[in-house]
Amino acid sequence: MVSKFLREQKRYTQKELCEKFECSEEKVVPIIRRLKEFGVLKAVKASELQRDMSDLIDEDIEVADVGAGENEYLYVLTFVGVIVVAGCALKCYPKYLLSVDEPREELRQVLKVLEKYNCNEQIIRMFNDSSESGSFNLLAVLLFLVQDYYENGVYSNTENIIENNGSGEILWDKTINETFALLSNNRPYYIELQTKKRNTNDFDYFKRLHECILTKASKEMGDADLLDLFEITEIDLTDEELEEFGDTEYILYRIENELSIQFNTRKQLVLKTIYAYIDHGGTLYDTDCLSMFGTNRFHLVWESICADIIDNQLDRQLGTLSLPVPLKAGYDWRQKLIDLIEKPYWSVTGKTAKDTLIPDLVVITEEQFIIFDAKYYNAQLEPGAAPKGQPGIESVTKQYLYQLAYQKFINEHGFTAVKNCFLMPTENMEIELRGEASMEMLSDLGLQNIKVRFIPATIAYDHYLSGRKMDVGVLKL
Repeated sequence: MVSKFLREQKRYTQKELCEKFECSEEKVVPIIRRLKEFGVLKAVKASELQRDMSDLIDEDIEVADVGAGENEYLYVLTFVGVIVVAGCALKCYPKYLLSVDEPREELRQVLKVLEKYNCNEQIIRMFNDSSESGSFNLLAVLLFLVQDYYENGVYSNTENIIENNGSGEILWDKTINETFALLSNNRPYYIELQTKKRNTNDFDYFKRLHECILTKASKEMGDADLLDLFEITEIDLTDEELEEFGDTEYILYRIENELSIQFNTRKQLVLKTIYAYIDHGGTLYDTDCLSMFGTNRFHLVWESICADIIDNQLDRQLGTLSLPVPLKAGYDWRQKLIDLIEKPYWSVTGKTAKDTLIPDLVVITEEQFIIFDAKYYNAQLEPGAAPKGQPGIESVTKQYLYQLAYQKFINEHGFTAVKNCFLMPTENMEIELRGEASMEMLSDLGLQNIKVRFIPATIAYDHYLSGRKMDVGVLKL
């Protein structure tokens, strides 16, 4: 199986994709179409301007069909994670990793972050949700089965056996009621003890079936060079082939019967996943297979990481905040910081709209009120050069407005300093101070200019995965 690294948001020609997939232009066209169908690959007009761009603008996306040998379009991957399509494993790494072509360690950490980010969803993504067809997501199923095995072991059915004088737990009620006792000094002594032994059937049909599928899944993922990426040890439990368990209908019939008598939640989940795997069939090598683990909205992941490691207080009740002065009259201590932002009033209706300004994160530290905005951009900000890839004018103006929205609260509660800051990821290992963004007409209103800080993504991920908080002081605001 072909296994290659691709960078998110990088512009690829059709010829370059042929080299990545190790196939002809005629064979790469269906793959491109498939990726476009699932919304993880976009086409843009080929131009020098597009080649230099680090982000994708919706207006630039072309909807034209793909033809072999064409040079009219460039193709942009909008996904972070792993995609398996037509026997090719695409290891898609974030756009800020510019100095390496095969960032194995970095992507391994990103996949851990994605697992934690999605851990609250107690479902298995058996179907891809990026397409109307809702195709079967084989990779997600294989990952669940393998990871469940390392957490809970192989599927097993046990039976309780009662023995005479066995080594297991003594069943005193059964011993007293069904055996004879010898009396000595008015004390009973039992010669035969009834004991309970729990016996695991190593030849159980479902145990063997589970072992077979785990071995098969491990081999497929190993061939796709994915075991190391997900930090999974190879599994080799059996030499049995799936065909030895009967045809598809018989296997599904047996699983249905087992489900009807099995009430253990974990076992039910494993059985249902195996059922889906058998029912849909296929392997990662199939030409019509497309499976994914990851996201095409990594900017939301970056926002969540920043909010977590910098201890976002937007959803804290006012009564729990460490304000420079006690909460003033007129404020409800049960209100949250986010609730203080004014909503637009429409006079004809006599009502306010539901939507309003929502900052990414706000932190109150000592006597400072700090407004952060997590920006997933590859901004090129160098002395003497025009800025490229930076947040747009709407991001800059909104950041000023966030301060304006809180200005009354800030003034009434004795804050001595207000800070605005953009947080962007970098592949470097040190926090970079990249000046600030400003608009004079807004600065003249007494609003703070916006500091720009590049945070090492690896360090941010370490904090996120370990549950540690980042000291705001290191940002030197």
